This record gives sequence, structure tokens and C-alpha cells, in this order.
Amino acid sequence: MIASTAAAIAARHRQTQDKLARVEKALGQLRRERGRLTVRAVAERAGVSATFLYENAEARALVKNVTAEHHSRHDRRAQEEHDRIEASWRERALNAEDELSRTQKEIFAQRRQIGELMGRLRDFDQRVPGESVQHLATENTTLKHRVHQLTQEHRKLQERLEGARSNLRFAEKRIANLEAELLERGQQ
Repeated sequence: MIASTAAAIAARHRQTQDKLARVEKALGQLRRERGRLTVRAVAERAGVSATFLYENAEARALVKNVTAEHHSRHDRRAQEEHDRIEASWRERALNAEDELSRTQKEIFAQRRQIGELMGRLRDFDQRVPGESVQHLATENTTLKHRVHQLTQEHRKLQERLEGARSNLRFAEKRIANLEAELLERGQQ
């Protein structure tokens, strides 16, 4: 009876070792194929039960190590992609803000110049009659037109900046959703 028990234990040990070898092989295949590394997928590929993978400490450790490595690589790639996209949006927003700041300075300088010219025009208007007044009035109209153009450019840049900020908020929200999804997948 002891001999048959020892033979049964040895047979069971061989079966367990055979199953472990099939699990290792299945894990290797799934990693090479970039397949889903889940307990069910490994169990199906190895031809063992999911219960075996959960109950056998060696099998459980093999699956855990490979899935942790897989998730770590996947998380690194996702983080790199996130960083690349965020840098792109951040650069666009910074460029738009720089352009807006530059335009605002230019508008301020133009308005200051217009104020000075308007003061000169009043002075000339009092001193010089006739053609000079007509010439200054034409120049004044031209300057007003230029102010109008600069105001429109300013408005367009404001809209572009607002669009870039909106795109950045959308991208950040999308990235947060993707990160949450990655975390949920990691916990599975």
C-alpha cells in the first residue's frame, strides 16, 4: 500500500511539473504574440484549469510575475504617450499665450502712438488751415483703420488661445480617462 501511495504521489508530482512546464510555455507564447495575459487565457493555452493556476503556488507566481512585467511595460508606454501628447498641447498653449502677449503689447504701443498723433493733429488743426488739415485727417483715418485691424488680430488670437486651452482641457480629460482605464485593467 505504501508503494502504491508513493507511486501515486510521484505521478501527481510529474503531472504537476508537466502542467507547470505547459504554463511556462503558454506564458512565453502569449508574451511573444502580445496576447492578453489573463489567468483564463493562460489556462486555455496551457490546457490546465484556472483553479490549478490559482491553487498551485508556483503557477500562481509564474502568472503573477509575467502579468506584472506586462503591465509595467504597458504602463511605461502609456505614460510616454501621455507625456508626448501633453508636451505638444502645452507647447501650443504656450505659443498662443506668447503670441497674445506680443499682440497686446503691439496694440498698446499703437494706441499710445495714436494718442500722440491725435494730440499733434489737434495742435496742427489749430495752427495750419486748409490742405494740411485734410492730409492729417486722411492720416488719422489710416491710423484708425490700422487700429481696427490690430483689434481684429487681437480678437482672433484670443479665440485661438481659447481654442488651444479648450483642446488642452479635452486632452487632459481624455488622458485622465485613459489612465483610469489603465489602472482598472492593472487591477484586474
